[in-house]
Amino acid sequence: MLSKRIIPCLDIKEGRVVKGVKFLGLRDAGDPVEVAKIYDAQGADELVFLDITASFENRKTLVDLVEKIASNIFMPFTVGGGIGEVSDIRNLLNAGAEKVSLNTQAVKCPQLISEAAKRFGSQCIVVAIDAKKQTDHWEIFINGGRTPTGIDALVWAEKAARLGAGEILLTSMDCDGTKNGYDLELTRAISQKVNIPVIASGGAGSLEDFYNVFTVAEAQAALAASLFHYQELSIRQVKDYLKGRGVAVRI
Repeated sequence: MLSKRIIPCLDIKEGRVVKGVKFLGLRDAGDPVEVAKIYDAQGADELVFLDITASFENRKTLVDLVEKIASNIFMPFTVGGGIGEVSDIRNLLNAGAEKVSLNTQAVKCPQLISEAAKRFGSQCIVVAIDAKKQTDHWEIFINGGRTPTGIDALVWAEKAARLGAGEILLTSMDCDGTKNGYDLELTRAISQKVNIPVIASGGAGSLEDFYNVFTVAEAQAALAASLFHYQELSIRQVKDYLKGRGVAVRI
């Protein structure tokens, strides 16, 4: 049985870690390099770095900062934000990232997924989906959650997997930052729709939330930010709890 992964996330704006609620009301949460080192020491399985304003501001992600973080940690590292072409992916992998996360540009130019998967391998390509509940479906948003697309999240997840994505990073915009629990319905629907791992994001607020997203929603990994940034729970606490309830984790 594959171990479930616990993944802290660094949302980066203007070179600092930030966190908001439902993608709004961002507040400072520290220096990215120092925060990354803490999570490495705590035994995080991976780290996700998202330059959350890069696409909206039509600029590249912060390669220098990626290099600094990569040189200070020993865990796998995924970077997203402002990736527009294959050369951007190469630059980030060369800077120390193990994977890249594609969101806005993947929606605008789906062949980027297939081109990147062929060039670097599907294991390097994560497609991030920011989804919000509508009347009878979940709609994906791009540009850091600012722009609706009219695209059904389940349809897009299936297409992304078919094009060569190795993982889906699924964020519920409705649950993001609320600490009311992951969107189990959305996560389960996507997990059952694709044959690649799904990383659940948005809403972690308690130990039981992690247990539920793995057992009820069938996620392969759980991402959290504010819960860890503000030291309400540690990664070790989460892992010990999950192990005690029979969930396979790497201690």
